[in-house]
Amino acid sequence: MSTYQHIEFRIEDRVARITFARPPLNIFDIAMMREIGAALGECVDRHELVAIVFDAAAETRAFSAGVAIEEHVEETIYQMLESFHAIFRSLEQLAKPAIAIVDGAALGGGCELVAGCDIVIASERARFGQPEIKLGVFPPVACVLLPLIIGDKRARELILTGELISAGHAARLGLVNHVVPVEQLQAKANELLAKLREVSGSSLESTRRAIDLGRGRSLDTALAEVENIYLHELMKTEDANEGVKAFIEKRKPVWRNR
Repeated sequence: MSTYQHIEFRIEDRVARITFARPPLNIFDIAMMREIGAALGECVDRHELVAIVFDAAAETRAFSAGVAIEEHVEETIYQMLESFHAIFRSLEQLAKPAIAIVDGAALGGGCELVAGCDIVIASERARFGQPEIKLGVFPPVACVLLPLIIGDKRARELILTGELISAGHAARLGLVNHVVPVEQLQAKANELLAKLREVSGSSLESTRRAIDLGRGRSLDTALAEVENIYLHELMKTEDANEGVKAFIEKRKPVWRNR
């Protein structure tokens, strides 16, 4: 298996584990997202796998605080969106149960990755949210997945307000499966993985594909449409560029509503 700079990757006992290791907040830059994609690529044809686990290294303070805003500029926006969305397309194509173990913040792209997982285990101190609207943009993956996971009205409120919510609130909405004390996170994950190891990896793959078909259309198809709006409408507006610029310059944005 390859050596990575921003993540740790290993396959043990039929489980692939991708650990985010970019202190302090595991901000997803293009290089890190491409590493995640490459690690998922190493899982192709590993039909014995029963799960892909995402977690964060002990020395980091968040599951992920989102995508690097500094790369959210005209020169790199295409590469940023492409490398991030490739993760979700790979997860859909691999059709392996994806599990997120969340301690600390899962914001923006971090929260979207949580939404893209099948099962989520969170510590009591975990926090979730899609604050993109406060920068004048929107979260493409969340716009596709959150309404399917927590319901249309609740998803609209989270995305349109940028509100941050607790682990308990996320569990009540259906974004999180289990909330446990931080010291019990790994034990709960081990309990779940033990159940998955009792069944066939190929059967899990077929079942995951069948569940995805029930959504009506593929994530890839929906993302393509949302990407078109994001790149060719939203990113052509003054406010989207102002929001990103204001964040980088650490000031309040001045909206022109155009």
